[in-house]
Amino acid sequence: MSYVILLAFSALFSTLAIRQILVIRLDDRVADAGQQEVLELEQLLAVGRDPATGEPFTSPGALFDAYLARNVPSSEEALLTFVDGQFHRSALARFPLDQLPAEQMVDWADLSTRSPDDTESVTGEFSTELGNAHFRLRRIVLEDGIGVFVVAVLPAAELQEIEELQVYGFLATLVVLLMASAIAYLIAGRVLAPVRLLTETARSISRSDLTHRIKVYGAGDAAEMARSFNAMLDRLEAVFRSQRAFVQDASHELRDPLTICRGHLELVGNDAGDRERTISLVIGELDRMGRMVDDLQLLAEAEQPDFLRLEWIDLELFAHELAANAGVLAPRQWTLEETADGVLVGDRELLTEAMMNLAHNAVQYTEENDVIGIGVSVTDADVRLWVRDTGTGIAVSDQARIFERFTRGRNARYHRGGGLGLAIVQTIVEAHGGRIDLDSRVGEGSTFTIVLPRDAGEGVTGGQDSDR
Repeated sequence: MSYVILLAFSALFSTLAIRQILVIRLDDRVADAGQQEVLELEQLLAVGRDPATGEPFTSPGALFDAYLARNVPSSEEALLTFVDGQFHRSALARFPLDQLPAEQMVDWADLSTRSPDDTESVTGEFSTELGNAHFRLRRIVLEDGIGVFVVAVLPAAELQEIEELQVYGFLATLVVLLMASAIAYLIAGRVLAPVRLLTETARSISRSDLTHRIKVYGAGDAAEMARSFNAMLDRLEAVFRSQRAFVQDASHELRDPLTICRGHLELVGNDAGDRERTISLVIGELDRMGRMVDDLQLLAEAEQPDFLRLEWIDLELFAHELAANAGVLAPRQWTLEETADGVLVGDRELLTEAMMNLAHNAVQYTEENDVIGIGVSVTDADVRLWVRDTGTGIAVSDQARIFERFTRGRNARYHRGGGLGLAIVQTIVEAHGGRIDLDSRVGEGSTFTIVLPRDAGEGVTGGQDSDR
């Protein structure tokens, strides 16, 4: 509606502007016509001769007679002459009126008297029943008298044409505006149909039902917007589904230690040894719950913009630190397979945690005499950190799901963990813009490789402290 109103005001303004331009041009033409007649009279006075005497004009009446005999007024133009306060002659054949207002005639006659008024040229307007007329007056003072020459123009027909043109133009503009509005309404209805569908779909969506989608037809910006909206709903539905599964799994995982604690506390007796064993078991379960809560908090913080605290990491020193930290996890054949000479911009604390989670995962799939190797390498494009073991390996059916939260491999030696270790590793790696590769065969072992882009931290000029 606002666009239609804007178009209507624009059309009205344009019509009025065109009328004003035509009126201004008409006024200019009228002024030029009056000026032309006066110039011709002055030319006759300067070089002409009185037909009666053959000498230059000395009488205003003779000058006016000669001029009117030689000149025919233009359309809607009147020529009037006055001598010594009296009307002399006129040419009104092409003037819209048979006679001019008496008051105006008296004023012009007064200018032809021998009064001390020395006005030579006057312009102005006067009112008639057909509208305002324009006039130009030239006062002539000669030896035998004083005369006044008046050119009056009343462009009634042209003004009528301008008025008709304005009316027709307004009607034509109104018709075009109505047609354009109708066409625009139809086009806008087709163009905005996806928007209305989007609005209706958005209103029909609730937290428990994200299945509604917009039907998309054709191409164009509106169709592309509908496709983008559907894709956004797909992502939101996946997030909510994942969130719901996460909450269910977290509730299930936390319920087990709570049940164990409650059951043992209810059965504790008066025996000191029994109480000590119960307290030790409960503390262990509470510690496991605490670690699980810490892991959940880390996963939640991964969505925050300040999740990473980037700093320069010396890769050779970092490799030795990883090997030293992993060596105390469990009695295994720990080896540092490779180190790299270079630096990486990353979060040292989080990368250490990711590698320790991989090392702890390797412990679960190995025996005491198995080998677990840690290594770091650098290429032109990326940095690779890996943990390799010679344990039982991971079944192909498990490899696609072990990075999900609260999921464990079926061959893991310990089943009391929270099932969040590999999910945390994947979250940390993705936060650094990298990926994690898995190469595993049952009975031969597994290799987890963290691949990080070398330019992921470009622009960092110094380290930042972490308060995790």
